[in-house]
Amino acid sequence: MRRRGSFLYAGGVADHPPEEVPLGFAREWVEFTDPADPEHVVRADLTWLASAWTCIYGRGCAGVVEGRPDDGCCSHGAFFADEDDLARVTAAVADLEDDDWQLAPVGRGAWTEQDDADDAEEGARSLRTRVVDGACVFLNRPGFPGGTGCALHRMALRHDLHPLTTKPDVCWQLPVRREQEHVDRPDGTRVLVTTIGEFDRRGWGAGGHDLHWWCTGAPAAHVSPEPLVETYGPELTALIGGPAYTELRRLTELRLDQGLIAPHPASPHPVPVELHRRRPGT
Repeated sequence: MRRRGSFLYAGGVADHPPEEVPLGFAREWVEFTDPADPEHVVRADLTWLASAWTCIYGRGCAGVVEGRPDDGCCSHGAFFADEDDLARVTAAVADLEDDDWQLAPVGRGAWTEQDDADDAEEGARSLRTRVVDGACVFLNRPGFPGGTGCALHRMALRHDLHPLTTKPDVCWQLPVRREQEHVDRPDGTRVLVTTIGEFDRRGWGAGGHDLHWWCTGAPAAHVSPEPLVETYGPELTALIGGPAYTELRRLTELRLDQGLIAPHPASPHPVPVELHRRRPGT
């Protein structure tokens, strides 16, 4: 079976997608100043970050397109956040070997394509990974000797790297959503507010409600023995910085100990997650 960080596929999904809880439930939030930057404020959804969510690709994932569970959330290709995102993935693609990438023969010459939507953005943001036979060109299909799943993910693990160093930003960030805006305060000061929350169906815009299935609200995907704030430590660190992540983890641990976090309705009750205490200096 596939656990977080691996690429192997155990296969199989029910005829009907796993149930999802309704949107719009109560959440617990925390807001704090980044210890490394007094002009940076982090606002985080503790209900999501303390949940038992984990990726269940290959062990119950129904996929976002009906009848294509092997695609997971890779059916539509991945758009690039900016030029840096595109450049990083381009460098990673150059390191892919045929043993990593099933579609290398058709993908090496053209692995991006232009968005043809009327409101398409310009530059790197107008590009996405190419879709081949209904899914991302980097998605290894069932039967590939190297295993089903993302070729960029596989290659990262083979080199003992975290997949966030090789995959498009949107791929490694999901299902965490980061939003940033500058806020002018009444006293005349200005801060950058980073909001960290759940990338639920609404995160995709109006089309998100048309997805065949989405995992963040599905109890079937809330099966981790550790909370998301721990299992997504590297991703959260990349999104908000090391000192801010350390403080976020401390605050989440404190709230869990005190029982103050509104539980995620998709997670088991009580949520059987536990943060591993870090000893001083570790």
